[in-house]
Amino acid sequence: MYRITRKQVLSDSVKLYEVEHPQLARKARAGQFVIIRLKEGGERIPLTIADFDRDAGTITMVVQEVGKSTIDMDGYNEGDAILDMLGPLGHPSEISEYGTVLCIGGGLGIAPLYPITRELKKAGNRIITVMGARTRELLFWEDEMRAVSDELHVMTDDGSYGRKGLVTHVQKELLEQGSVDKIFAIGPAIMMKFVVETSRPFNISTVVSLNTIMVDGTGMCGGCRVSVGGKQRFVCVDGPEFEGLDVDFDNLLNRQRYYIEEENYAKEYHKCHLESVS
Repeated sequence: MYRITRKQVLSDSVKLYEVEHPQLARKARAGQFVIIRLKEGGERIPLTIADFDRDAGTITMVVQEVGKSTIDMDGYNEGDAILDMLGPLGHPSEISEYGTVLCIGGGLGIAPLYPITRELKKAGNRIITVMGARTRELLFWEDEMRAVSDELHVMTDDGSYGRKGLVTHVQKELLEQGSVDKIFAIGPAIMMKFVVETSRPFNISTVVSLNTIMVDGTGMCGGCRVSVGGKQRFVCVDGPEFEGLDVDFDNLLNRQRYYIEEENYAKEYHKCHLESVS
């Protein structure tokens, strides 16, 4: 059992959970993820590590309520315990001194991008960060990202905060200036696809962190397979980060939709159950 030491509301559907797990905190590195199970009979949920504190023995996860289990998680508060937590899983980010690094975070992707950006800054890189969301209410950690960046751009689709537009608008402007040596991008798959396509004419390496259907997280189920450079790779053991220029995003997007009907059914059934007992 792993105790929740802090819970913070970042938006109506996004919550931060700081969880006590000294062993995991000692081993965790930027770019890795965990798989949790809230209770007996619960499903396994892959969540990217948003931060870790080796001294306090805690890891931080930022969770968006999109399905039954993540909605269930909103009922867990400080002092409550999560049944299982497996990790750290996946390869950590390849941190090196690249020069000028453009870090692009969209929506929930801002959370896992933060420790990567921090480590890139520590490695001596000049950091330009672009963070975006559909609207101001969905933005979070602006101060945290500003603290680890040399330059910060904030974008919202509706123009309710920062600059109106997509993260790719700033990305293209910066690439046309010739001031970027490497890109790290995390966000919805469709966002990462267009970030990669914006990079492609400039042939700039663009590392993406993929979020796929995942069950065991150890390479056994094959549910997280993705085509990279024409070869099948498993996100859980070969990733989660890959060179975006090599990723078949159309294949990835199709696979993410495989169980959409079942996911929607489970969510609606759970909602109806909660309403019936309330």
